[in-house]
Amino acid sequence: MNFVTPTTTPKKKTSTILRYLIYSLTLGLAPFYPEPHIVGKLRWLLGGAVGMQPMDWFDLVLHGAPWVLLIGAIIWEAKKKYL
Repeated sequence: MNFVTPTTTPKKKTSTILRYLIYSLTLGLAPFYPEPHIVGKLRWLLGGAVGMQPMDWFDLVLHGAPWVLLIGAIIWEAKKKYL
């Protein structure tokens, strides 16, 4: 038996920072109108978080996670490059 392996083209390696930037600009800022959701949650949090329910905290984590990943990736790449 002769097995023929299909030839595959090498995949382009997308930068991790670029990927996390796209996540942050889409998932991290959605919904965009009237203001990004994360901005409203951060204002609420900085105002004392009075009346925040568990769903609001979950929402803050959900919309904040892409930003945390982006900042972490930037720090990681900077450490690899400069240290």
